[in-house]
Amino acid sequence: MFSRYKKDTAPSPATSAPKGGAGTAAARRAAQPAATPSPKPVPAPPVPPRADAPRVMRKPQPAAASPAEVGAADRNRKRKERLSEIKLELHRALLDNLNLAALETAQENDLRMEINAISAEVLQEKGIVLNREERLQLSQELYDEVKGLGPLESLLKDDTISDILVNGPHQIFVERSGKLEMSDVTFKDEKHLFRIIDKIVSAVGRRVDESNPYVDARLKDGSRFNAMVPPIAVDGSLVSIRKFKKDKLGIDDLVQFGAFSEEMAAYLQAAVACRLNVIVSGGTGSGKTTTLNALSSFIDNSERILTIEDTAELQLQQTHVGRMESRPPNVEGKGAVTPRDCLKNALRMRPDRIIVGETRGEEVIDMLQAMNTGHDGSMTTIHANSARDGISRLENMIAMAGIDMPLKAMRAQIASAVHLIVQASRLQDGSRRMTSITEVTGMEGDVISMQEIFRYQRTGLTPENKILGHFTATGVRSHYSERFKMWGYDLPPQIFEPARE
Repeated sequence: MFSRYKKDTAPSPATSAPKGGAGTAAARRAAQPAATPSPKPVPAPPVPPRADAPRVMRKPQPAAASPAEVGAADRNRKRKERLSEIKLELHRALLDNLNLAALETAQENDLRMEINAISAEVLQEKGIVLNREERLQLSQELYDEVKGLGPLESLLKDDTISDILVNGPHQIFVERSGKLEMSDVTFKDEKHLFRIIDKIVSAVGRRVDESNPYVDARLKDGSRFNAMVPPIAVDGSLVSIRKFKKDKLGIDDLVQFGAFSEEMAAYLQAAVACRLNVIVSGGTGSGKTTTLNALSSFIDNSERILTIEDTAELQLQQTHVGRMESRPPNVEGKGAVTPRDCLKNALRMRPDRIIVGETRGEEVIDMLQAMNTGHDGSMTTIHANSARDGISRLENMIAMAGIDMPLKAMRAQIASAVHLIVQASRLQDGSRRMTSITEVTGMEGDVISMQEIFRYQRTGLTPENKILGHFTATGVRSHYSERFKMWGYDLPPQIFEPARE
């Protein structure tokens, strides 16, 4: 791009040599014959690849766009920029003309009519002509700016989206079917994005600024909201929204979607109904909370259940449910209510079962004590990659609580409290599977003994990168079979037999 302005250092043949000795010497040097160049080395013939050498799989490059496609994309981009500028001007006009104090009680139809009238007046003054589709889109976006969450509203209304991830004002990703993809929705600038963040957090009595640059909140529909703003967020504010599903997925739905098999569902029904203590283990986004919700459907309606969460997400359908939510400290650093505080109080409220949304710290010791002292059938989730890793995580969290306990006593406490570990995983193709169900059977010396009952066996990969596999029993009979019989759940021996391929 600088070739037009680059100084030409090569002498032109038409240019006469300057007078003087320097020019004469230069002319003499130019008149001398050029030195004979050294012969170029002959390249060696290419070595053919070995027959047993692994082939490098290269990702196919997308085909170059045609000029017509490039022109259409450019026109579409310019149209969006024009509409964005118009929307910004109209939004300022709305803020100047609307009575913001009266918006809380305004009816939707009346507010839409007022927005249409003000926007039509401004467009007429500026001589801007829009077609019907652009007017409808502009009216909806202005309404979202005034009453909703601006550009995020359309993403929140899309039921196919499970996560919304904002990396600065011009980059918004969404997750559909376990896969991330770039959205065409953007904010005008960082100020626009920060205004929406401030609108969300102020509605729940929180504050976010340079002195308090991160916040965790819950939207009106129950979605989890987390944000970090500059200077902690370097390239613009970071926002993540885990959308709250209005339709709770039951066991039948998860079986239909292939999250686990019918035999596993029958086993889990017996385990929950017989009041085994269950831990759901898995990584971020692996479906731990969804699995916990589904397992809670097996709890009898006559039992008193208390739930403790950082952000209320569980949707229990039983009659006698008490929900508690922890609270972070205020601006002055006071008023915090930790999950451990909630758990200590829950033990005084005569629960039959306690369900902790996620155990991640010092509350683990109170959770294990509750499981050991008359609150059988309690459940929680932890972050771990396998059942054995889950046991190690519990040990680490007990150590984090500052309790000086011998390792053998710590493991004996865990082995006595935890009966079942259900491992949930999100696989590389975006699908979520219950990859393992493992029983804790007791202690063997200083080691916690465990046995896997069911697992997901991977068999291959399709050309579309979809994982192939099936659920199978390991052939090990359940350690709690006698307990199942005593509670009226006599599982047939066939469900513990390995699947035949």
